[in-house]
Amino acid sequence: MDEPTLFSPVRILEARRLREGDGARFTVSLDGVSRDAFVVRYRGRAYAYVNSCRHETLPLDFGDAVFFDDEYDALVCCHHGARYRPESGECVAGPCAGARLTRLQVEELDGALWCVGVVR
Repeated sequence: MDEPTLFSPVRILEARRLREGDGARFTVSLDGVSRDAFVVRYRGRAYAYVNSCRHETLPLDFGDAVFFDDEYDALVCCHHGARYRPESGECVAGPCAGARLTRLQVEELDGALWCVGVVR
């Protein structure tokens, strides 16, 4: 049986600042290791992931928090073009098709977005 991941909740930003199609970067601690992460708003909901492409563990963006393609239907790795579904993190095209981003649980509390854990 897998051991639970140690995780400390993180306040990401004011919820109203994350408009449709926007992204924001933040940092989480998973099992005591600091990891880059990001949140996007897609079809009215916030989705968050560890910012690490499943192909070569590089960040999906260039540090600018731009994660969507021009068609606004996929999160795209800027390095190798892997395409991920925004709502699930599943890679649907590219060198890591079938793999998934590590999804993080996001909650809106008192007007702020919080990352509260890893989705299992």
